[in-house]
Amino acid sequence: MINTTSQIITPEQAGTLAGLLRERIKRTPQNVAYRYYINHENRWVRLTWHEMGRRVIKWQIALRSEGLQSGDRVAIMLRNSVQWVAFEQAALGLGLVVVPLYVNDRPDNILYILQDTDSKVLLLEGREQWHQFSSVIDQAKSLQRVVSLNPIINEEMHPLVRAKEAWLPSDVMTSGEELEIIDADPDTLATIVYTSGTSGRPKGVMLSHHNILWNAHAGLNVVAINQDDLFLSFLPLSHMFERTVGYYLPMMAGAIVAYSRSITLLAEDLEIIKPTALISVPRIFERIQGKVLAQLEQRPPLAQKLFRTAMKVGWGYFNYQQGRTEWQPMFLLWPLLKKLVADKVMNKLGGRIRFTVCGGAPLSDGVSRMFIGLGLPMIQGYGLTETSPVISCNKIEKNDPLSVGSLLKDVEAKITESGELIIRSPGVMHGYWNNQQGTDDVIKNGWFHTGDKAEIRKGMLYITGRLKDIIVLSNGEKVPPSDMELAVIQDPLFEQVMVIGEGRPYLAVLLVLEPQQWKAFARQHNAAHDDPASLRLATVEKALTKRVAAMLKDFPGYAQVRRISAQLEQWSIENEMQTPTLKLKRNKILEHQANDVARIYEGH
Repeated sequence: MINTTSQIITPEQAGTLAGLLRERIKRTPQNVAYRYYINHENRWVRLTWHEMGRRVIKWQIALRSEGLQSGDRVAIMLRNSVQWVAFEQAALGLGLVVVPLYVNDRPDNILYILQDTDSKVLLLEGREQWHQFSSVIDQAKSLQRVVSLNPIINEEMHPLVRAKEAWLPSDVMTSGEELEIIDADPDTLATIVYTSGTSGRPKGVMLSHHNILWNAHAGLNVVAINQDDLFLSFLPLSHMFERTVGYYLPMMAGAIVAYSRSITLLAEDLEIIKPTALISVPRIFERIQGKVLAQLEQRPPLAQKLFRTAMKVGWGYFNYQQGRTEWQPMFLLWPLLKKLVADKVMNKLGGRIRFTVCGGAPLSDGVSRMFIGLGLPMIQGYGLTETSPVISCNKIEKNDPLSVGSLLKDVEAKITESGELIIRSPGVMHGYWNNQQGTDDVIKNGWFHTGDKAEIRKGMLYITGRLKDIIVLSNGEKVPPSDMELAVIQDPLFEQVMVIGEGRPYLAVLLVLEPQQWKAFARQHNAAHDDPASLRLATVEKALTKRVAAMLKDFPGYAQVRRISAQLEQWSIENEMQTPTLKLKRNKILEHQANDVARIYEGH
């Protein structure tokens, strides 16, 4: 049910994303909006909505000083922070279009996006990002200002660069200023978010103010949020999942957002912040599961048995609560097992989580069974950047972990003859920036084609596969392997190539080497070409990985290969690894080379 408190802001009341902040400040000015950590003071601090508004004013004055016009694009390459929000809100209030960038992306990919959007201002983190970007800055012809959040060395050596302190006005200068919100149509373009393309280059998804406001508000029909809720934000705000569900939705409900210091400190931050809500991807829980199970192996057999019993009973009790199973006597043990086992694990997550939404990639059965079995209210959702992003989500009271839940309010869905899920909703993008052909390929007669195969059963959506071979990494990034494979196979050393990584933390490649090329390659690296063990030598694998990387240099940063496994045996029709039309049978190959795949991802 939707949270009925009067403090929920509707899309109509907000008008635009900037109007959402203005309305929030008006309603609850002295409520805490954000919590964040100040490194040099070694402490966590709180920021109210009123104080956030004053910060946005400073960024607006600075942006106005650049002579920008409504509709101009500005880019942001920061880690999650109140500065990220302040810059974006300032830009949106002036009618500018925000282009988010990943902080660890490659310079050439950043340059491509800046050039494609004609971005005029870039806000970056500091020395590390400047060091990466400085080599290509002069090629970004439209760029007129680069602002560094943190000091960088020799910034005065480039005329475009300003430190934040020098660029922003002083508090005295902003004392009489008011927050500026231009009167914009809700269907006006708000942001261009770049996502994986099928040609090696990302595509710019155009989303309006209304696209995102509708999606955030529809999310409030899934779980009731109130002003006592506290989100811990750690997924990148450059990803629409975190941006809509972990930023705009809490603002719409008046909840608090705390910004984690880093993924490496996430475990510590969870115990300090004690959030009530988490927006996550499966990879985070895979890591936690790995640590828990590794620690369990060091415990006595009785402790291991108690843990597994708690999971089994908890999972059964969850299904009983969902109405899928009958009551069983073992459920009488749950209060004791919860106290002895489950609560201890949940306390590592802060001990107060009311729900966690997991999306961006499929959630494995093992992960959901463990955490739900230990009492974590985990719900899985589904969506795409092109849909702002959420299409469907489970509810706490109606939760099938094998499903991605029921459709959000106002989402229409159909399954085509080929089994593809197509949808219509107020969240569907306006198209791809500078790419009409790409837009026409996915939006046909008003229906957005997801590329995913799906089934709808009893009002619940089940994703069963993909029409196109798109790999979804465990961090939610989507990568088209066929284009990568075509690029890698241009090297004559590689006879056959298959990129893998579905649900994994990184990409890897299974390779079949051309025999004569391999002989020459082996000689160069002092390896015996007629000894199969040579293919497993660390020096050989490192050199092969480098060759693969060279062929993928034009692909986005997240579409890079970290490990390989090479062989000389061909995948053929005869050994059932190819179809009659010579297409690779991906599942068959993965099954046949399960040991190689396990070795590649060992320890992850």
